[in-house]
Amino acid sequence: MSRFRWLALGMLMVSGLVVSAWGEDDQVFFAVVSDVPKDKGRISAKVLQDGSSSDMKLIPGDLVVGNPVWRTLEVCHALKIEGVKIGDGLKVMSARVLDASMLPMALQGFAGDCLIKKAVEIAPLAE
Repeated sequence: MSRFRWLALGMLMVSGLVVSAWGEDDQVFFAVVSDVPKDKGRISAKVLQDGSSSDMKLIPGDLVVGNPVWRTLEVCHALKIEGVKIGDGLKVMSARVLDASMLPMALQGFAGDCLIKKAVEIAPLAE
């Protein structure tokens, strides 16, 4: 084989290894924003991981910060997140807003209670 073909083959092999190793770190999480977001850099949420839910901070990645979905987050928004768990929270690589009925059953009760609380306590303050 020519030197160019060896180089091209080597680049393909290396890029394949890098992409597959990078994709294995990202996990899928479901979350419900639990408090009114004051700081878009750290959002409190109830996050479902491996069948159990816990309170965590959502920390946006560089690409997520400028996303219109992230900038308009409110309390009780349901999210499907791809990210990585880090020491003090969850590093968000991508986020999609969901309808609360599309959440796993473990979070649907929390989302329903949150929406009722929002309607009773927070909505009257908006007037």
